[in-house]
Amino acid sequence: MLSHGANFATAGSTIRPQNTTISQSGVSPISLDVQLVQFLDFLTRSQIYQKKGEVFGKLLPKKEYFSQALYTFDIGQNDLTAGYKLNLTTEQVKAYVPDVLSQLSHTIKIVYKQGGRSFWIHNTGPLGCLPYVLDRFLINPAQIDKYGCADQFNEVAQYFNQRLKEALLHLKKDLPLAAITYVDVYSVKRALITQTKKYACCGHGGKYNYNRYAKCGTKKTINGNETVITKSCNDPTVRINWDGVHYTEAANQWIFQQIVNGSFSDPPNPLKMACRRSRWTTESLISCGVFSSFSFRNAFFIF
Repeated sequence: MLSHGANFATAGSTIRPQNTTISQSGVSPISLDVQLVQFLDFLTRSQIYQKKGEVFGKLLPKKEYFSQALYTFDIGQNDLTAGYKLNLTTEQVKAYVPDVLSQLSHTIKIVYKQGGRSFWIHNTGPLGCLPYVLDRFLINPAQIDKYGCADQFNEVAQYFNQRLKEALLHLKKDLPLAAITYVDVYSVKRALITQTKKYACCGHGGKYNYNRYAKCGTKKTINGNETVITKSCNDPTVRINWDGVHYTEAANQWIFQQIVNGSFSDPPNPLKMACRRSRWTTESLISCGVFSSFSFRNAFFIF
């Protein structure tokens, strides 16, 4: 039911619109600015139909829900890999990070202007530990650490995260009524990855069980019969990575369990208290709405 939340995420989306085709960079054309337009459109149209009552009154959010919502963002990783896909150097990727975060801040300010007050924002994960990054972009094997991750790409992710944290500090000053929570999912995912020696569950050959030319579910005609050549492992629950890019459901569940109590948040508020501006505040700014789902991919808004 949309009265409990709405998800505007798309696979492969970025913060900045990419001046490339999906075949060139592999990113979604539905970047954050498009998601924002869809959210604003949903805000307007939902109120038109919600007022009609009957089934619409139950399925669509009331106007006050938008100010009571927890707006959650998990986006930015694809902005980093988009640069590498265009053969940019690490320094060139770092150079455009401020612009990426400026556009994220602009989006948050617009949501705030529309009444949004509570924001739960994830940093980006350890890029250098993903099989598709190691398979496609790694040039110097000497950069691999003892856990099988590439330092170069993780340093870029950490650079992005530090700039993100600084950007959110500025937003807290500019948006005095906002409750903004920075969530360090990088540290959680990094800790989880150091505990495994197996790579993607659903893949096809290669050191990391990942082949960008034969992704999960790829079919091939053999002796006149169409056969799936890229199959999943027997037990995905014991793997961290699903297809070389995305985490498994088991991994996502574990990650959520680590962050839900606020242990990796700044300020260190648990999720249910994310609508408070400070952990020391006894009076809530607004009441967080009822959560119907939670995602770890791209950007989305949830009531």
